[in-house]
Amino acid sequence: MRSETTVPDQATPRIAVTTPTGNVGRHVVAALLRAGVRPRVLSRDPDRLAPDLREAVDAVRVDQYDADAVAAATVGVDALFWVVPTPGGPDPLAAYARATASVVRAVTDNRIGRVVFQSSVGAEKRRGAGEIDGLAHAELALDATGVDVTHLRCGYFFSNLELQLDALRAGALQVVLPLDAPMPWVAPRDIAEVAVARLLSPGWSGRCVRAVHGPADLTWRQVADILGAATGRPIGVERITDDAMRAQLRRVGMADAAVEAVLGMSTGLREDFVPEQPRTVHTTTPTTLAAWAYDHLRPRLADDAP
Repeated sequence: MRSETTVPDQATPRIAVTTPTGNVGRHVVAALLRAGVRPRVLSRDPDRLAPDLREAVDAVRVDQYDADAVAAATVGVDALFWVVPTPGGPDPLAAYARATASVVRAVTDNRIGRVVFQSSVGAEKRRGAGEIDGLAHAELALDATGVDVTHLRCGYFFSNLELQLDALRAGALQVVLPLDAPMPWVAPRDIAEVAVARLLSPGWSGRCVRAVHGPADLTWRQVADILGAATGRPIGVERITDDAMRAQLRRVGMADAAVEAVLGMSTGLREDFVPEQPRTVHTTTPTTLAAWAYDHLRPRLADDAP
C-alpha cells in the first residue's frame, strides 16, 4: 500500500499562525495539518511545541511585540491567523498597541492577502470594555490597511474556567456580572475550526465580522449547575462588588492599570450590552460546556473530590 505524501503546489496557501501553543492556536495548527497545509508557526518559544509537531511545521522564534521580527517572519505569507498574546506587565492596553503595530507592519510590508483576527464580543463598543478595547483598536488598525480581514468576535472562553481551579475546588465562583444575565460561551477548539475555515475558504474578501457564540447563551447560575453536574462537585456562584474583585486582583500582584483592564471586560459589557452579531446558525458552534467540563475540568478536580 502506498503511503500518502503531501505535495505542495502553488495553490496551497502559505499560512502563518501565531500563539501556536495557545488555547485556540494549537487547534488551528492541528486542523491546518489535517487539511494538508504545512503552517509557519510564530512562537516566542518554539521548544514548547511537541517534537512530532516541530517536524510538521515551519517554526520561527518571534516576539509578537517586536514589529521588525514579525515582519521578517511573515515574508511570503499569503494568510495570517493573528492572536494578541496574553499581555503581561503593568499596562495591558499598551501591550495590545505594540502587538497591533506589529501586525500592521507585517501586513503592509509583506502585502499579506488576508488576515483572520481573533477578537472578542464587545469589541464593537470600541471603548469602555477594558482589555477588549485593545482588540477594538486592532480591528480598526487592520481595517485601515485595506487587507481582506475577518474579525472573529468570540464569546467567553470555556478555558477561562481553568484559571479558577482553586475556586472550583472550594465550590464557590465569584463574579461581578449579574448572575441571571445570559452571555455567549464557546469552546476554543470551535473557534479554531471557524478560523481555519476562513483561512482556507476562497469565498470571501473585504472586511468581514464573524461572531463565534458557542452552542448557547448561559447565565452564571446555569454555568455553576452545569459544572457541578459535569465534575461531580457542588459548585455555587455569588456576585461580589467591583471593589471586592479589585482587591482580589491586587492581592495576586496586578498593577492598577491591569486590574482595571481585566475588570473592564466584565463591567464594560454589564449594562444593556447586546452583541452586534445576533445568534444565528452561522454564529453557533457545537461543543457544549457540559462536554468540555467533563473532559477538561473533571480530571483536574478528581484527585481531591469530596
